[in-house]
Amino acid sequence: MFIGIGTVVNVATVVVGALLGLALGNRIPDRTKETITSVLGLFTVVIGGMSVVSMTSADLTGAVGSFAMIIVLASLLVGALVGSWLQVEYRLEQGATWLRGRFTASGDAARFVDGLVTSTLVFCVGPLAILGSLSDGLGRGAEQLLVKSVLDGFAAMAFASTLGWGVLASAGTVALIQGSLTALGYFAGDVLTVAQVDALTATGGVILLGLALRLLDLKQVPVGDLLPALLLAPPLVSVAAAVL
Repeated sequence: MFIGIGTVVNVATVVVGALLGLALGNRIPDRTKETITSVLGLFTVVIGGMSVVSMTSADLTGAVGSFAMIIVLASLLVGALVGSWLQVEYRLEQGATWLRGRFTASGDAARFVDGLVTSTLVFCVGPLAILGSLSDGLGRGAEQLLVKSVLDGFAAMAFASTLGWGVLASAGTVALIQGSLTALGYFAGDVLTVAQVDALTATGGVILLGLALRLLDLKQVPVGDLLPALLLAPPLVSVAAAVL
């Protein structure tokens, strides 16, 4: 197998799963779709919670001690300020609306955006996506991404059946993000320590919990404005480790 095969397979399973979900979704009553969306929200809570647990990992606490939680909080707060200033949520909505026009001439733009953002975060925020892509790029094998591909395929089917075409569009972001991480691993080697990945995963977990609140229609958290936090968490670990 060649380097990058993991991302290729992952994108293919997302596309196939999304297409199956779209075909299935037309036969599901609206009331059932609402129930499924609530289930997906609850499932996203589980994924987010499992990711947040990385905040207490041995590697992260060993590197920064009790400051792990502060690092995650600081990443989210500063990330929210940067994201709000850059209007990431608004720009994401505009971009997703443009994509929706390319895929379909009808449907609710907000639903498309939710499908794109939800599936992208679920597929791309987590240790399997990050470590699996880096491992593939380093030539250590794509086993992690192949396992992730199976999980993402079923998740894409479930998401697309209720959230529509936005889930299919997320295949492009999976290709971009995981492909970039694979290339980074190939050209730069081990660029992130385990502690940095754990901080990034925990930060992403909090964002996923905010996303779950949107799916459950409890609070419209602007998760797009929080995305810069993912870029801040790893360097903050390095800074804290150097100071402590």
